[in-house]
Amino acid sequence: MQKYSVNQHLIETLLAWVNSGEIAIPEIQRPFVWDSSKVRDLMDSLYQGYPIGYVIAWRNPNIRLKDGSMSEGKKILIDGQQRVTALTAAILGQYVINKTYERVKIKIAFNPITEKFEVQNPAILKDKTWLHDISEAINGKTDLFEVADKYFELNPDVDKKIVRNSFSTLINIPKKQIGLIELSHDLDIETVTEIFIRINSKGVVLSQADFVMSKIASNTEYKGNELRKAIDYFCHLAISPEFYKHIVDNDKEFVKTDFFPKIQWLKVETEDLYDPDYNDLIRVAFTSQFNRGRLSDLVSLLSGRNFETRTYEDTIAEYTFQKLKEGVFNFVNEVNFKRFLMIIKSAGFISPKLIRSQNAINFAYVVYLKLKELGVNSVAIERYVRRWFVYSVLTGRYSGSPESLFDYDIKQISEKPFNEYLKEKEDGELSEAFWNSSLPQSLDTSVASSPFFHVFLACQVKANDKGFLSRDVKVSDLISLRGDIHHLFPKDYLKKFDLDRSKYNQIANYAFMQSEINIKVGNKPPKEYFEILKRQMANNNKLVSGLSSEQELNDNLEVNCVPLEIMEMDINNYFDFLTLRRKLMATKIKEYYFSL
Repeated sequence: MQKYSVNQHLIETLLAWVNSGEIAIPEIQRPFVWDSSKVRDLMDSLYQGYPIGYVIAWRNPNIRLKDGSMSEGKKILIDGQQRVTALTAAILGQYVINKTYERVKIKIAFNPITEKFEVQNPAILKDKTWLHDISEAINGKTDLFEVADKYFELNPDVDKKIVRNSFSTLINIPKKQIGLIELSHDLDIETVTEIFIRINSKGVVLSQADFVMSKIASNTEYKGNELRKAIDYFCHLAISPEFYKHIVDNDKEFVKTDFFPKIQWLKVETEDLYDPDYNDLIRVAFTSQFNRGRLSDLVSLLSGRNFETRTYEDTIAEYTFQKLKEGVFNFVNEVNFKRFLMIIKSAGFISPKLIRSQNAINFAYVVYLKLKELGVNSVAIERYVRRWFVYSVLTGRYSGSPESLFDYDIKQISEKPFNEYLKEKEDGELSEAFWNSSLPQSLDTSVASSPFFHVFLACQVKANDKGFLSRDVKVSDLISLRGDIHHLFPKDYLKKFDLDRSKYNQIANYAFMQSEINIKVGNKPPKEYFEILKRQMANNNKLVSGLSSEQELNDNLEVNCVPLEIMEMDINNYFDFLTLRRKLMATKIKEYYFSL
């Protein structure tokens, strides 16, 4: 079966389709990321007769309206958005939204004598030999003679034949052709993605969230364009609160929508623990609201697909947009968002450095929203969300095929009490064998970004543990204030014995330690620096550490899961030390988990 058609169309035809809505540009309200020089180069290529590549459109399915009639689906532009937007700017003189979300015009100038294009600038505006804005000549509102006559009035001494030929070529740019690859409406996302990759020379991979966003933005009937902006603006504000002013100044229409009051709390928000992108927001809103985890289902539902009859119905599309809007409202709600982050922080995950799995935190938010919808009491919600998040991090639950697991988990949560489902997963995956064998083995790694090490640090934060050899400074302080991880067996000491990086950088050899203490420890073996430390404590000398008694020292080693035997160890005991500490770390993580 032919999965797509390839045709050549006049640029003016393509632009007419854009203006009429026959082709929807889903990203038209997003920032135009090309700089003006690329627009200039595009116009020069068309003038010279060079090809400018293909644009790719995916036709929406025909949909049955409420009155029983059929509405023919629009074409959604999924590749070539920047080129088409550049054409509407340069040829039609339309506004674009720039990188700072300002509504601006890009004006391209043309010199008919040299046949050069340039971005309009003050020098060109003072130079009569330039046509200052080509859109005035080629937007179809003027003809060749009128353009030429105006130019000759300003430049009477030019070679009129050369100028007329140049203007003729310029004005005929809209008559040049551009290739349109139109994908069939009945293709699934996976096939569309594969085709896209194969015919796009850049090999850019579109995510399923990209297709969702295209479907949302191209639907103006159910205000999908507003929903699309709300998602985009929330994610932008979460990272850059100062962007609020740009929205107020440059998007008056959006400010009037019911979305804007829901997200404006971010204008003073500086929390960076969870900065979702549009993929995260869509996934959480959809999964929590529809009890499904596959975004391909959302693409179909937004198109109005009836999964039973395999037809497309307007009522389903309308319902899907409304329900997704509710999901987005729930996600961006200030109370929900801040309450959820408070729960994650209460588990000890106080810094984005400790959260490496975006899918784990995404589904934890799904759990929060779903349990709240089901009327579970707030105390239980806190406990369940903490447990599920840490469980999913420890087991790497969403590191493989997150969509299928999102789909499976949300269905289970919707069909049975959450505590039953959680107990099933814990019994199956967090057995004694996990805590006593599997977890210590997983701690045998040199990767500092290991999720197991992050969980260990989180449990230290939750327990208010002090940093290694610190009397007052907590691990939480060292993490929050960008403290450093240091080696219990000093790295320079281990290097003397030709240990490679994977051996001396073991996470069982890591601890958060004040830099000044680390400097005083130097490159001595543990038994030497502990001997110095004990001697200083006996003399009430606190040059190395603020600890003042052997009991304080032992307590500090205990909370940092450092075996007491380290005080008598050197290189000969290093690997025994690693084994001992991994077991202590695993035990602490286990106690922490069941305290959540």
